[in-house]
Amino acid sequence: MWKTLFAKSPHYDGIRPFNIYFMRLIYILMAFVLGLDVWGHILTYEGVWEENEAMAWSVWAAFSVLAVVGIFRPVHMIPVLLLEIVYKLIWLVLVAYPLWQADRLVGSGLEETTFAFVLVILPILAIPWRYVFNRYIYTTKETQASPG
Repeated sequence: MWKTLFAKSPHYDGIRPFNIYFMRLIYILMAFVLGLDVWGHILTYEGVWEENEAMAWSVWAAFSVLAVVGIFRPVHMIPVLLLEIVYKLIWLVLVAYPLWQADRLVGSGLEETTFAFVLVILPILAIPWRYVFNRYIYTTKETQASPG
């Protein structure tokens, strides 16, 4: 069983089943943990939305919806994980790191968000990086034509 878990699978374009299961776990967490929080907030919100706040909640709601698709189509939804990784790393570098460096992160309102964003390590570990580079960066006409 362990050998097949880490062996390349022809069923998923050569992606190891381990990566598929790990990505599905990430999608499940996004769909339910993020989804419950986001949709609970959106559906019970009263008043007029502030523009940037409304945009942020809408993006997170979209993440939770696309994560449901990712549970069933994990390879097709890899770009969703890539977007999650990029935006969280940018936020950690531009917002959290300077606060931490100035010794102002602990006890601030951003400490909880920082902890949640540090968990970006999970999708980083789940992503089949060789597939991503071959599929999205080092593309050929053949890889562009084949369904992912």
